[in-house]
Amino acid sequence: MAIIKNVSRAVSQLLQSSGCGCGTSTVPVRCIGVSPRQVASDAGFYSVTFAEADHPRVLITGGLGQLGVGLAKLLRKRFGKNNVILSDIRKPADNVFYSGPFIYADILDYKNLREIVVNNRITWMFHYSALLSAVGEANVPLARAVNITGLHNVLDIAAEHNLRLFVPSTIGAFGPTSPRNPTPDLCIQRPRTIYGVSKVHAELMGEYYHYRYGLDFRCLRYPGIISADSQPGGGTTDYAVQIFHDAIKTGKFQCNLKPDTRLPMMYIDDCLKATLEVMEAPAEALSMRTYNISAMSFTPKELAQEVQKHIPELEVTYNVDEVRQAIADSWPMNFDDRNARRDWSWKHDYDLPELVTTMFSFLGSDSRIAQAN
Repeated sequence: MAIIKNVSRAVSQLLQSSGCGCGTSTVPVRCIGVSPRQVASDAGFYSVTFAEADHPRVLITGGLGQLGVGLAKLLRKRFGKNNVILSDIRKPADNVFYSGPFIYADILDYKNLREIVVNNRITWMFHYSALLSAVGEANVPLARAVNITGLHNVLDIAAEHNLRLFVPSTIGAFGPTSPRNPTPDLCIQRPRTIYGVSKVHAELMGEYYHYRYGLDFRCLRYPGIISADSQPGGGTTDYAVQIFHDAIKTGKFQCNLKPDTRLPMMYIDDCLKATLEVMEAPAEALSMRTYNISAMSFTPKELAQEVQKHIPELEVTYNVDEVRQAIADSWPMNFDDRNARRDWSWKHDYDLPELVTTMFSFLGSDSRIAQAN
């Protein structure tokens, strides 16, 4: 113990001997990052050098939501099963648990999240933990904690450990005073939901950390995302998923938005593809840190008409939810995503007819299997 203390004292003296900055230290010092948060004096770091050819080590927070499971599947196919860790605070289904690494991670627990990053040598993080628009309005304190405090934890850890960080944003980051048709990347943003406010906060904080601390922050503003793999999760655009389930199960669908409410939408495969593409894009190709992405734009009436081409007997009625309608009326009708298409060659694959056909090919076969059983 005495030897250790003597060595520690000697190292301390050497480090302090060059207070003017003009001396040359003989002790190699490993820089652990430039996190604005205080690093504990007893923190242990496992130093690893990654070659450019090595695959990233990925952590996905909030991974049991609409996008996390699909993203994990895509990234595992690309980088290897064991290089992508899915995390959440909920218990995963068996098929998710056994499909690859899964761990419990609470983004509000800074120490635990930091330990996960260090112990698993994480180099990329996808931060999906958030309360969506309608759910957030029903519980503003929780939305503020998860969407803002949780983000601060993630930003500090990402900066400290030199991670490449992806945080999704949303059409909800715009408000009624934003240009709606089309909505450019850069314009006034005054959202009127806690979800939207928290996403504008995330965009600006990520950009600040990029310029202030060198954090490799990347962000996409998602339109409404449509997926056959998950149930609606409390978002304003969830009607565009619910209609398929109801059409197959009951042949009747009640929409909670007005029939002429136009919003930008995207099939989940396009969303996941764009997310991977922007993360793999060379840093020098990015002219900004937050991009709009879009694929199509439609109204509930237009979607219903396309669905009825597959199920002509579908009955559609409208029972407008005033909260969701007010949110939708403050959001963009069309996204201008020319910067994404120019900077990193973004291009969508699914328009409305392809979207509807693909959704029925998944949900229709599932329904037939269920009925047979």
